[in-house]
Amino acid sequence: MIKFALPTGALRRPTAAFLENTGVQIPGYAAGSRSYRLQADGHEALQIRVFREQDIPIQIALGNYDLGICHLAWVEELAQRYPSDSVVKICKLSFGQSCLFAAVAAKSTTKEWSADRRLRVLSEYPNLAEAFAMAARLGYHRILPIWGAAEVYPPEDADIVVVAATDEEEVRSKGLEPIFPLLKASAYLIANRNSLGTKNLGGILAALTTSDTWGRERLRLPRAGEVTLPDPGPTIEKRRPSVRLALPDGHQQPHAIAVLKAAGLSFEGYMEAPSSARPASDDPEVEVKVIRPQDMPQQVALGNFDLAVTGRDWLLDHLRRFPSSPIEEVADLGYGRYTIAAVVSNESPAQTPEEALTLWRQQGKRIIRIASEYANLADDYARGKHFGHYQVIPITGASEGFVPEDADILIEGTETGKTIAENDLRIIDVLFSSTTCLVAQKGRLQTDPEGPLARIASQLATGALMTSGASS
Repeated sequence: MIKFALPTGALRRPTAAFLENTGVQIPGYAAGSRSYRLQADGHEALQIRVFREQDIPIQIALGNYDLGICHLAWVEELAQRYPSDSVVKICKLSFGQSCLFAAVAAKSTTKEWSADRRLRVLSEYPNLAEAFAMAARLGYHRILPIWGAAEVYPPEDADIVVVAATDEEEVRSKGLEPIFPLLKASAYLIANRNSLGTKNLGGILAALTTSDTWGRERLRLPRAGEVTLPDPGPTIEKRRPSVRLALPDGHQQPHAIAVLKAAGLSFEGYMEAPSSARPASDDPEVEVKVIRPQDMPQQVALGNFDLAVTGRDWLLDHLRRFPSSPIEEVADLGYGRYTIAAVVSNESPAQTPEEALTLWRQQGKRIIRIASEYANLADDYARGKHFGHYQVIPITGASEGFVPEDADILIEGTETGKTIAENDLRIIDVLFSSTTCLVAQKGRLQTDPEGPLARIASQLATGALMTSGASS
């Protein structure tokens, strides 16, 4: 059996087209099937699993999969933290071309509101960002890992970002100025080194590699003195708005729009498609940015935002890791109800986590493997259920593809349970129900109960109560 890890997301369709051209057809893959376990026509010995790109190099390195396809940037991101030769770059592929750039805000590189002079380097590629900062001798700096949308943070909330783009013009179109090209690459076929030596991969490798795919694309790090930050020019005093509000993108955006409308708030560029990362506010006291809900608790805790509309699941995951974090929920907005649950394979006869634990011990499992996007919630759950020896596997999505082969249990969020069922899984325990909520730094609303911050929070809470989502 050859285990092949394929990407979901933006690389899914071009990967499917490439595989079809090489004679490997996978029904349902290009169409975005909810099932993450697929079968290739005429290749019974090929076991297909679908993952987020970020997770594929990790699965290859662990030896859970023999072959995988992902962008080279994610291979280099893993290698910066865990340098080893377990992941072999077989060849570059003819699709998925993009670049990684270090960039700053186009108009300013100064920290307009921060009290210290520590450079804030922010990216969803935190290991590559750290490698860049060290090689460039940036000096006093802090790396801030995020889930995405790095381009919206400078200059107020980051000084330097490491972002993916097709070219320098795309970087500039995001309001940034590239200062160093780290990587120009494409999708890659990668393999586990041990699998190359112990499994017969010759047939599938012959089908997937062609003469025009051979080549080497390498990460380039700056030499000392090679990176010079642009002169920001004269310092311009800018008053910090009374309220900095973070609004979510993705599947939480429609819920946030409903609450805003009910609250009588409208931010041009957010309420319509395509939305802007910096919606305009008619209220001079309010400034709005659109960021990932996963990143909001950290950003509010750091003081970068005063209010944020996020999910209770991400707030609680943050608090499990940082129990004394200065952040709290100030209103349940009621939308986007989401069940956070423990999930196992339908093959398991266990009906409760206690039964599952007994079964695993009878099977002689020394370590219980727990996969989750909510790594801190998963860790807290395992300790609370007295799992004993366990391993939390942090992942970035497509969670249902991990159980039972690569994890024993999954801590997962679901709205309808449909994707769980389609991957032959089922819920054995419910942790809590998550909804969209409003968060703020602890005690901030009480310091000025008549001020703009309390007013905006009250409007949002009242708007939520006026809608059917809060009463359902």
